[in-house]
Amino acid sequence: MASLDVDAMLERFRKRAAAVKKRPLPPVAGEERQEFIRQSQLDFQDFAIVGDADVSLDDGVLTLRIDLRTDDQR
Repeated sequence: MASLDVDAMLERFRKRAAAVKKRPLPPVAGEERQEFIRQSQLDFQDFAIVGDADVSLDDGVLTLRIDLRTDDQR
């Protein structure tokens, strides 16, 4: 099994988050439009959170440390 490049993995998540921001709105209306927008927001949030994680790989265990506190809470 090839070794995991965690820096490359994080970069892929950052790129996915950026791609979601650039995703064009398809020609849909009504409920489908709202669902598309909602899903895009969730996709961006998920990709951005993982992309900003502090990562360690120790003894085969991948750990993502994600600080969800706001700046004023840190």
